[in-house]
Amino acid sequence: PAWLRRLCGQLLSERLMRPSGVQAVVRGIMEGTGALSFPLSVRGAGGTDAEAAAVDWRKCDAVAKILASCPQQCLSLEDYYKRVCPQILGLLHIQDKLTARQFQRVATTTLLTMAKEHPQLAEKYLLQPLLAPLLRCSDA
Repeated sequence: PAWLRRLCGQLLSERLMRPSGVQAVVRGIMEGTGALSFPLSVRGAGGTDAEAAAVDWRKCDAVAKILASCPQQCLSLEDYYKRVCPQILGLLHIQDKLTARQFQRVATTTLLTMAKEHPQLAEKYLLQPLLAPLLRCSDA
């Protein structure tokens, strides 16, 4: 029903905008679907590595689309990018090897999607912070 979709969207938006909200949402979606351990379970059930990787990529792409979409409840697109982009970059630094690959895929796909849809905001809130260490080294 429409009311349930709106309510879920509102709750998801509120969570994304909180500190560490992006990681919590990604972890909740990926763990809730079994994606963080899915490749091993597919292989164990007679599936191939290629099948497991394809399913894994589709799940990461779906999560990235959610993150790249500015919620209707947000005051402005720039405010959304300002709050969410540092958290997306934080997904690149997950230490747990089991989840790092999926989180990095989500972060990379989200970054690409945001850069295509809103290049100026993506440059300001994603690309500049991501490339800052490299630029500092090249300036020296």
